Amino acid sequence: MGSMVPFAKMNGLGNDIVVIDMRGRSDAVTAEAAVALARGDRTGFDQIMAIHDSKTQGVDYRIDILNRDGSRAQACGNGTRCVVQALAAETGRKSFTFKTLAGILTAEEHADGLVSVDMGRPEFAWDKVPLSEEFHDTSRIELQIGPIEAPVLHSPAVMSMGNPHAIFWVSEDVWSYDLERFGPLLENHPIFPERANISIARVTGDASLDLRTWERGAGLTRACGSGACAAAVSAARTGRTGRTVTVTLPGGPLRIEWREDDHVIMTGPAEWEFSGRVDPVTGEWQADEVAA
Repeated sequence: MGSMVPFAKMNGLGNDIVVIDMRGRSDAVTAEAAVALARGDRTGFDQIMAIHDSKTQGVDYRIDILNRDGSRAQACGNGTRCVVQALAAETGRKSFTFKTLAGILTAEEHADGLVSVDMGRPEFAWDKVPLSEEFHDTSRIELQIGPIEAPVLHSPAVMSMGNPHAIFWVSEDVWSYDLERFGPLLENHPIFPERANISIARVTGDASLDLRTWERGAGLTRACGSGACAAAVSAARTGRTGRTVTVTLPGGPLRIEWREDDHVIMTGPAEWEFSGRVDPVTGEWQADEVAA
């Protein structure tokens, strides 16, 4: 075994997260290690959040995010909440600034234990999502699945929350759609050159909606934080709700606020499960001994 680093298995609303402490090292968690951990019974995850030292002025840490297949992800809101909880417990600090592939994120832990993450501003321009062809209005684009005369899903809203999202608004229960079947087809549709996260959303009240997401590179997920942000923004943008909503995901609720300065703030819980040590090259790991 190579040299081991600390890790924690956590979750954000059932969105399985592995936080790996890479501070003090110059290497990165390998795709091989990610795939090995993803296969494990206890270490299976939706995203790995690897904490690295920051080389940027004003940024506390850099976060490298990996999907189950070893690919790099730009943003993961649920994972960011887990990172904040882990760092707050270790350092006693409550607010942090992180650098990710999607840019600079700020986050803070509240007195009640919930964590807010500033997910940045949504991008609506077709080439920023990105899409492979031009659409003037991205609040609904031409895309459907199922029979042409009676499509099962059609006309999604698309945007980027640091990663590409397509939101299909439906009037039926979000559980009545076979997202496991449609998700992969839509994620890999040619309209999305970088693939996309695919969500089914339904408004349930003036300030509430239900959401299920097929996550790019990860599949069906209990909770996709950036998906919840995209759905909340789309709901407000199309007049379905106001700018602050509770989004109920399979794993539980997130509070999303699309502020007047265009930033999207996501607030929700994080939960620690167990800690251990892992080899970031191979993915071999061992759990910490827990004192009886």
